[in-house]
Amino acid sequence: MTTDRAALAALEAEIVECFRCPRLVAWREAVAVDKVKRFRDEPYWGRPLPGFGDPDARILIVGLAPAAHGGNRTGRVFTGDASGDFLWAALHRAGLADRVSSRRADDGLTLRDVRIAAAVRCAPPANKPTVDERDACAPFLARELGLLRELRVIVALGSFGWDATLRVLAEAGHVPGTGRRPVFGHLAEAPIGPYVLLGSYHPSQQNTFTGRLTVPIFDAVIERAAALAALHPSLS
Repeated sequence: MTTDRAALAALEAEIVECFRCPRLVAWREAVAVDKVKRFRDEPYWGRPLPGFGDPDARILIVGLAPAAHGGNRTGRVFTGDASGDFLWAALHRAGLADRVSSRRADDGLTLRDVRIAAAVRCAPPANKPTVDERDACAPFLARELGLLRELRVIVALGSFGWDATLRVLAEAGHVPGTGRRPVFGHLAEAPIGPYVLLGSYHPSQQNTFTGRLTVPIFDAVIERAAALAALHPSLS
């Protein structure tokens, strides 16, 4: 069953027009006006970010929130910042992205069998959304999950994305096969309803610069997700 593209496009348009969280609205717009020196002459998006990728994806990657001078600037998740550079390169190595990097939303990047979203759709101050902001954004993630008809695997980047995804799945009536709440960890794996939830350290510089997340460690997550979704070259 293919995804209803019209419904997905309508959801994306609704996300872009969201003003639910006053603190996030004020911050994202202030950043878009103040900018930073290296992007001083560039226009900023300064709005919420919808998901991006293949509408018939079997893998959904759920991040934390847009970066103030990454997605909040370019208008696309994980685009124009170091975290995105790390992510796109991994997806390209796995054959799920058609290029190794992406710096602009209009560069023609194409994903195969992968879609990327965020637990919170606006850039938060200090990259730390509140619990209330997470919950205000949760219906968007819930609707996106419901529309992705081919979805099999959800990769949560970091504990925040893991917890946000678990809450959305629970609201939809999906419970872990063990009956216990799964604990986040890198390569943690939990069957939940029709999906498998897979954990990964977030590809932030805090993790990549310290060596907590290396290229082989991250590639292992992407390869596992592809295998679970039957996208691995040996399985497809």
